[in-house]
Amino acid sequence: MSNRVEVRIPVGGIELDAWLFIPHSHGKKHPAITMAHGFAGTKDHGLERFAKAFCNAGFIVLVHDHRGFGASGGELRQDVNPGQQIADWRRVISYLEALPEVDPQRIGIWGTSYSGGHAIILAATDRRLRCTVSQAPLIDGFEQLRRYMSPSESLALDSYLLEDERAQFSGNPPLTTTIASADPNVSAIIRVQESIDFYLQPIPENLWENKVTLQSMRHFGMYNSGTWVSRVSPTPLLFIVPQQDILTATDMALAAYEQALEPKELILLPGNHTSAFWDLFILASDSATQWFRKHLMGVSNTA
Repeated sequence: MSNRVEVRIPVGGIELDAWLFIPHSHGKKHPAITMAHGFAGTKDHGLERFAKAFCNAGFIVLVHDHRGFGASGGELRQDVNPGQQIADWRRVISYLEALPEVDPQRIGIWGTSYSGGHAIILAATDRRLRCTVSQAPLIDGFEQLRRYMSPSESLALDSYLLEDERAQFSGNPPLTTTIASADPNVSAIIRVQESIDFYLQPIPENLWENKVTLQSMRHFGMYNSGTWVSRVSPTPLLFIVPQQDILTATDMALAAYEQALEPKELILLPGNHTSAFWDLFILASDSATQWFRKHLMGVSNTA
């Protein structure tokens, strides 16, 4: 069992809203796991279930919302800027390692979808992280958009992004677009039904909006975590890859896994992008827990 404590993490002039899960056992320093959600998600989108599973296995777990989302600070709301998110997450790791209950030599990272890509980049560039789990990772945003959008949709997006750029130069606020909708009359990023259901699940009032800045899509198209995957080693890397993933294409994740160096492991989920949160939760969470146990609980305090 675990205790959940709400904390605020100071990051670059703002505070990030976070949950800290602490095992009931006392009197010793614990290995720890840092977690965050993917594209425009919040911790209320199914992360507590994973965090509790890890905490019940003996880990301190810190789950934060990215700036501009949920109850986190940040004046530009609903803006998915991966570079900023990664920089903030690095500061979150600093917060976590400074907690008196945490063994700073045994910190791991877990990410899913967009944050699965972030976990790759952070593991490759921050050796405080001793273990990595990347679930359904976004590998190459440009290639993903090329596959997901028709040529006419791609041209329309380019046009809207230029319109947004010129409008912001003139002093107007950033344009926004709907994240997920099945309504053909609504311009939305996500049309895949299982992901629509995931995003539109019940969320506490005023903690999530079904929109992002349009410039989030420019950031998405420039994103490439695959560049970093071969640089994660010697940090142990677990890939959890859904076999029927459309939103972060399965074949791109598998190709990235082939580029990764040892130590590494691959778990294939017989489902879609969000199955790990629903019917395949036990397989996904148990696989991650076993990986963290192996590579964090086996490391001495003096390592």
